[in-house]
Amino acid sequence: MRFVQLDTPKPISKIGLGTWQFGSKEWGYGPDYERRAADIVRRALDLGVTLFDTAEIYGFGRSERILGAALGDDRAKVVVASKIFPVLPVAAVVQQRAVASAGRLGVTSIDLYQVHQPNPVVADTTTMRGMRALQDVGLVGEVGVSNYPLRRWVFAEAALGRRVLSNQVRYSMVDRRPEQELIPYAEQAGRIVIAYSPLAQGFLSGRYDAKNPPGGVIRRANPYFLPENLERGTELIATLREVADAHDATPSQIALAYVLRHPNVVAIPGASGVEQVERNVAAAEIDLTDGEYAALVTAAHAFRPVTGLAAVPKLIRARTGR
Repeated sequence: MRFVQLDTPKPISKIGLGTWQFGSKEWGYGPDYERRAADIVRRALDLGVTLFDTAEIYGFGRSERILGAALGDDRAKVVVASKIFPVLPVAAVVQQRAVASAGRLGVTSIDLYQVHQPNPVVADTTTMRGMRALQDVGLVGEVGVSNYPLRRWVFAEAALGRRVLSNQVRYSMVDRRPEQELIPYAEQAGRIVIAYSPLAQGFLSGRYDAKNPPGGVIRRANPYFLPENLERGTELIATLREVADAHDATPSQIALAYVLRHPNVVAIPGASGVEQVERNVAAAEIDLTDGEYAALVTAAHAFRPVTGLAAVPKLIRARTGR
């Protein structure tokens, strides 16, 4: 395992484990997944994963409970990260919700506590006042944000009066916006970008095509899985396969290696089973050549999916069959 080279109380692995799917039926992983979730966590620990990310909204607290139980006595050895869903995130509410999350996780301190989304009407001034109080009493170690633009990330840090260690954002070969400002800032300031959906919810795995679309509510709502976009992604997947063949790897592993090439980026892919955890962790050891990285960048730029408002009618037709 490789780790981010930053001064943190516990080492942060370049590959973490995202646990949105724990306790969340909408992923379509079946009724026995909760038992498999414990096996996934234990195997991740064995492989050197130290970052485990959850949120109070995932399964309405079930993800936190499942993760905490699976970690067991190892909770104190790893970086347990959770997130507050920012409905009225004033200082007192932030403190109450952190206490509740810690209880579900079975920890005395949440190593990384993040604001899940920027609230459009509640200023970070009051949110970060609550975070600072949590740090002062030791219930929270590091503070993070999620889905924040750079300007608001910097403002949140000023409001906290201490570092806001991380910003968790959607980042993959097909979602490259963080490369413009967030990743350069993280590298300059000694902060971390946590990449969620680094495989674009499996789009970059090469497992799906127009004749073999994914199941589950979450993926069916993702415009990348429209038949038209699966067809448009053929060349991108072909490039991933070509680079993967040179490393005796899979397209998913190369897609992860792409985001991990940045020293201050960590990725938190989910996993449907133990084997997927093993493959994800192995991706941290892949070193792309400059030529391979350039080829991936070129292929990613050439991919032009139908997204936004233009994708809405197509998503409706795909869901209804009309």
